[in-house]
Amino acid sequence: MAGSSGLSVKTIVAIGIGSALFVILGRFASIPSFIPNTNIEVTYALLALFALLYGPWAGLLIGLIGHTLKDAIFYGQPWFSWIIASGIFGLIVGLLTRRIRIADGEFGGMEMLRFNLAQLIANVVSWLVVAPVLDILIYSEPANKVFVQGVGAAISNTLTVAVVGTLLAIAYSKTRTKRGSLSREA
Repeated sequence: MAGSSGLSVKTIVAIGIGSALFVILGRFASIPSFIPNTNIEVTYALLALFALLYGPWAGLLIGLIGHTLKDAIFYGQPWFSWIIASGIFGLIVGLLTRRIRIADGEFGGMEMLRFNLAQLIANVVSWLVVAPVLDILIYSEPANKVFVQGVGAAISNTLTVAVVGTLLAIAYSKTRTKRGSLSREA
C-alpha cells in the first residue's frame, strides 16, 4: 500500500489509528498471566490484522509507536526490548502475508493457514529471540527470567492471534467484495 514516494496517506492514517488502538487494548484488554510482567495481550491480534491489511511498514510502526505510548502512559517508562520486539512482530507478519488478498475478500482456508504460520514465525522470532536477547543486552536481565517471559509471551500471543486475529480477518474479508463476483448486466 506504499506509494513510490513513501507511505500512502491511507497507511499513515492506519498507523495512527492502529497505534491508538494498541494503547487502548493494551490498557483495557490485557489479562495478567502467571508469569511476572507478562500479560495475555489482545493487542497482537489487532497488530497482526493491521500488518495484514497495510503491510510490513505499518506493522513495524504500529508496534513501535503503540507499544512505546502504552509503556510511557501506563508504566511511566518505555521498555525498549519489548517495544522493538512488537515492531519486529508487525514487520514479519506484514512481510509474510503480503500475498494474501484480504482486501479482495479472499480469506479462506489457505489464507488462514498462511496468516497463522506467519504470526507463529513472528511470535517465535519476537518473543523467543529478540525480546530476551535485548533484555539481556540492554537491561542486564537474568537469562532464565527473560526466556521464561518470552516463552509465555510467544505462547499467549500465538494463541490470541490465532483465535482473535483470525476471527477479525474473517470478519473484515466478509465486508469486502470478492474480485470477479460482480458482473455487468446487458
